[in-house]
Amino acid sequence: MSQTFSKKDVADHATEEKGMYLIIDNNVYTVSKFKDEHPGGAKILKRMGGKDASKQFWKYHNESVLKKYGPKLLVGTVKEDAKL
Repeated sequence: MSQTFSKKDVADHATEEKGMYLIIDNNVYTVSKFKDEHPGGAKILKRMGGKDASKQFWKYHNESVLKKYGPKLLVGTVKEDAKL
């Protein structure tokens, strides 16, 4: 079952020790265990840990990559910030 995260929750998961999460199109993915398998290397995943990586992801990947790896890495979604 997936969870709902705030952007702050995701930001709190920016290191390997806390479990690295990324946001891609409002979905939250864990990349802690995937970082060593990432063809582009672990460095970029470490740099983007805890952040919205949508722009960078789509710059270098197509939809087939997300279809292949997304289901295994998906942990939840980002909830909308309250509008005041």
